[in-house]
Amino acid sequence: MIVSRLRLATLTALLGLAAGAHAQSLTIALASEPTAIDPHYHQATPNNAMASQIFETLVAQDAKMSLIPGLAASWKTLDDTTWEFKLQKDVKFSNGQPLTPQDVIFTFCRAMNNEESIAGSYEAVVQKFADVQTPDAHTLIIKTRKPYPLLPNDLTRMGIIWNGIAEHGPITFDLEKKCGVTGGWPRVADFNNGKHAIGTGPYKLKSYVKGSGIELERNEDYWGQKPEWRNVKFVPVPNAGPRLTGLLAGDFDVVESPAARDVQRIKSTPGFGYVVTPSVRVVYFQADVGRENSPFVKAGNGKNPLQDARVRRAISMAIDRKTIVDRIMDGMAMPANQFLPDGMFGTLPHPPQLTYDPAGAKKLLAEAGYPNGFELTLSSTNDRYINDGQITQAVAQYLSRIGIKTHVDTMTRSVYFPRRAKREFSFSMGGWSSETGEASSFLQYWVTSFAPELGMGTSNYGRYSNPELDQIFRQAVTTVDDAQREKLLQQALTLTLADLPSIPLHFESSIWAFRKGLTYEGRADQYTLASSVKSVP
Repeated sequence: MIVSRLRLATLTALLGLAAGAHAQSLTIALASEPTAIDPHYHQATPNNAMASQIFETLVAQDAKMSLIPGLAASWKTLDDTTWEFKLQKDVKFSNGQPLTPQDVIFTFCRAMNNEESIAGSYEAVVQKFADVQTPDAHTLIIKTRKPYPLLPNDLTRMGIIWNGIAEHGPITFDLEKKCGVTGGWPRVADFNNGKHAIGTGPYKLKSYVKGSGIELERNEDYWGQKPEWRNVKFVPVPNAGPRLTGLLAGDFDVVESPAARDVQRIKSTPGFGYVVTPSVRVVYFQADVGRENSPFVKAGNGKNPLQDARVRRAISMAIDRKTIVDRIMDGMAMPANQFLPDGMFGTLPHPPQLTYDPAGAKKLLAEAGYPNGFELTLSSTNDRYINDGQITQAVAQYLSRIGIKTHVDTMTRSVYFPRRAKREFSFSMGGWSSETGEASSFLQYWVTSFAPELGMGTSNYGRYSNPELDQIFRQAVTTVDDAQREKLLQQALTLTLADLPSIPLHFESSIWAFRKGLTYEGRADQYTLASSVKSVP
């Protein structure tokens, strides 16, 4: 009897330990897998979301994208071109080393020297700096070349890395002398294998295997509020059906982006919940307007029809946005008439309606000299945005109805994004979430003329150029007065919508589903963060 009781007690204890371990573990199914752990590789939502769990930024954002303290406890302007940031005290990296202003300067310099980065979005921020000084161990003074009112907003995506991952002497903001770095710059591969994945965030990287999963473990010495979960596994599951099946089967605790048509099923199934959150992500197509000979467009006259604004407007008029939202997005999106939801800073209070008018589209094509249309290939991802492949097929069908002979070429984002950065497409899908929460974000990267030395047009793969727009926009982003800056942004947006170098389709709504006992705070930036998953009674 005594032996039996001992065995029972032992078994109960073991079961208790197993249950406790499971209670502190979390498995999340991702709709789109990060392409790297490197926080300065590619400004894409899956990458930024994953990096933010390991690396932190000077300025952070809450779920509604309002600015909040991050590694900087406070910030203020000393004059129109000088900012003071006060660092949090007692912050340490996951290897136990203290955070210093030199780590921040090293981060800025690495962003300027990352030859593997895509599109140069991080470099674009640092290019605006004239100098960075560190008067004491907790103060950073950033001097900008021109007034830079959006500096705190832009710093929300610059993950701070430890300066010890490269050989160097004294670190100073001297870009010509590589800021004191004497060895090689950190490589993307060394972040992915964990060697350089040393951050101040709530989690540490345990393993990253592309196509298989990412494992994180809690940073027990984290300076902020520790997350509930000790171990987290992210599993890439590109298709919505298997993600939901895995959730219902108990394989996953949380899933990103279940199909909108399955929301009712989740709602009616005991033991599961969901949250729907409007996002600022606009889905659009960018036209190659900069080349007379574009690789995937063919017209009888030998010209590139996409260079004609009338053709771009005709393409826009051929697309039934409401039907795409209703039938493909199952109502979990909002048709877009501009590049940021109405009411956000710098948007037009009454934007021109991008109406569905196929007859008008045919008339415009004829006016432009293409009464019989032309051939065009639509290029897109098939595993990045919600229903991206289906949306591309639908747009192709709409264009075929006005006489444009279309072809569709979809591919995984790991193949697509590098090819798009090399300008290999003629009409390519994009999805942009405005991290700054105002109209300048999309305009700066996707619409202004390609000028990487100014940090502008770095994602303008179509090479659209409008000198009038450039002048207005450059004035806007150096204007400190909010009311005046908003007027200038609205002028730039008006010019963009008249020319339509990029054609907006809709704004995604984000959906997360989870098992009983959990809840998730949906985010406008579409980040899936383990620390935002909470247990509920």
